[in-house]
Amino acid sequence: MSGSEVRPDGRSTTGSGAPAPSDRNSLTVGTDGPLLLHDVHFLEQMAHFNREKVPERQPHAKGAGAFGTFEVTEDVSQFTRAALFQPGASTDMLIRFSTVAGEMGSPDTWRDVRGFSIKFYTSEGNYDLVGNNTPIFFVRDPMKFPHFIRSQKRLPDSGLRDNHMQWDFWTLNPESAHQVTYLMGDRGLPRTWRHMDGFGSHTFMWVNAGGERFWVKYHFKTDQGWQTLTNQEAADLAGSDADFHRRDLFESIARGDLPSWTLKVQVMPYEDAKDYRFNPFDLTKIWPQGDYPLIPVGTMRLNRNPENFFAEIEQAAFSPGNVVPGIGLSPDKMLLGRAFAYNDAQRNRIGTNFHQLPVNRPRVEVNSYLFDGQMAYEHSGSQPVYAPNSAGRAWADGDATPEESWAVDGDMVRAAYTLRRDDDDFSQPGTLVREVFDDGARDRLVEQVSGSLLGGVRGEVLDRAVGYWTSIDSEVGKRIEEVVRRDAAPEPVPGMGEG
Repeated sequence: MSGSEVRPDGRSTTGSGAPAPSDRNSLTVGTDGPLLLHDVHFLEQMAHFNREKVPERQPHAKGAGAFGTFEVTEDVSQFTRAALFQPGASTDMLIRFSTVAGEMGSPDTWRDVRGFSIKFYTSEGNYDLVGNNTPIFFVRDPMKFPHFIRSQKRLPDSGLRDNHMQWDFWTLNPESAHQVTYLMGDRGLPRTWRHMDGFGSHTFMWVNAGGERFWVKYHFKTDQGWQTLTNQEAADLAGSDADFHRRDLFESIARGDLPSWTLKVQVMPYEDAKDYRFNPFDLTKIWPQGDYPLIPVGTMRLNRNPENFFAEIEQAAFSPGNVVPGIGLSPDKMLLGRAFAYNDAQRNRIGTNFHQLPVNRPRVEVNSYLFDGQMAYEHSGSQPVYAPNSAGRAWADGDATPEESWAVDGDMVRAAYTLRRDDDDFSQPGTLVREVFDDGARDRLVEQVSGSLLGGVRGEVLDRAVGYWTSIDSEVGKRIEEVVRRDAAPEPVPGMGEG
């Protein structure tokens, strides 16, 4: 069966040709439970997606970064026993900023979400916090992630990016509304990486020395002040200096103008998550700060540029699955999917032993039962290569119930999170438009969305897009519809104009 043919039952298939169980939801224990390793379809989708392009990242190909130090200035030890967050702790770190959809040579100033990935070289091993400059994301289930990224990239025939394709995906997945509102607003064009905030985005778990568990969200607030570009400024820079953000970061550090961010966290008691008014693990939602206020933790300051861009930035490998004692994952399905996908992508992009490269190597002694593979340099000599063993080489045998865990019960299902009282896709983006944006920001939002929709979006997708924005905010939706209906080109009539 060729790629253009359609199965009689109208379903997609696995790579082996069997009917695919679902391209919308991954397999979890209950609607709120963890992803399951035997979800073969998800693993196949994700592993293949990680190998679609060689050698640049897929996605977040274009980016740059720098080294620095994170210093704890407050006491949050009542929430976590992680060494890097103890009072007075100072930890070396690396950060990489990036755009999501563009290729290696794309302009820095295209409208896009910006990656905000940090590697902390802690005394307990490397801790990676891999987030964005927005506190939310487009989708809540990792099964959709490869489909989302492809919809933002290029058409299979022309190789061109396409507004119609983007809006087709977004409007068929209304959970995207919150992130799309961020993207289409002023926050979609940060003036520089130094002048934007960063977020862990996901919900994580913290565990204190007494074994108490908490849910946490990370907010890195820029100390330089929040600044953005206009569409015209961004377009001018894309033509005159496609590497504007990369240049700005490197030159600011080189002249001693060292950028910094203040880390603050929101902390939710473990039990609160069970009956909170919406699902606190849904990556398309924020936690209102009126419910869980920001708690200051410390300061991250960048102080050293890379000496070799390829070795220290391009070969830097991050994964949300790299955690340390006192920090764990959560029932956030996107986080659980990324915990597998990122390291798997690095094995393809850089090589089996990417963790042995200097930029990725932990600053602590490693005793790993990972052996051989491409480019193996570190080794354990003639010690046993198996565990358990009788020769005295240490091996792990942790508790049956790890402390960074959560209670779960239910059938194995493919479904979104169980809906709660305030769970819907449009309330939070509506609040962003009405209560966070001012009149000028709303005007610019209408202008940006209307221009995007007029850039080739047509037919039922255009109709869905108008309804999408009306669901976010009726007044903004009405204004967008007025512009689009007034200025939209008529649909081509088959046979007309052909010579």
